[in-house]
Amino acid sequence: MENTFAEHFANDWIDSWNSHDLQRILHHYDDDFEMSSPKIIQLANEPTGTLRGKVAVEVYWAKALQLTPDLHFKLITILVGVNSITLYYQGAQGRLAAEVFHFNQEQKVTKAFAHYSSLTESS
Repeated sequence: MENTFAEHFANDWIDSWNSHDLQRILHHYDDDFEMSSPKIIQLANEPTGTLRGKVAVEVYWAKALQLTPDLHFKLITILVGVNSITLYYQGAQGRLAAEVFHFNQEQKVTKAFAHYSSLTESS
């Protein structure tokens, strides 16, 4: 994973979420990607916390955006791995979050794992 790609991805991903443009957000992902998040359990009523495919995730994210109209992310740092990136950012209600993204050859996300803190950045 090259740092230039990681920085471009991170900035575009944050900007996409902050624009609330669901199609722009989904552009980062492969059609068959898998998303895991504790929020999926709550919002999508999926006990495994995992959704598969853009269609399923689009429904979940549309609901999340509707429930959080003032959603704004602030990037804190980018961690680069092997075919993966972790974004550490301040998310909804100032809560800290980290998302791990795994990429395919086309540099589309195939798997994403979201992690959330109960703390805010100022805590």
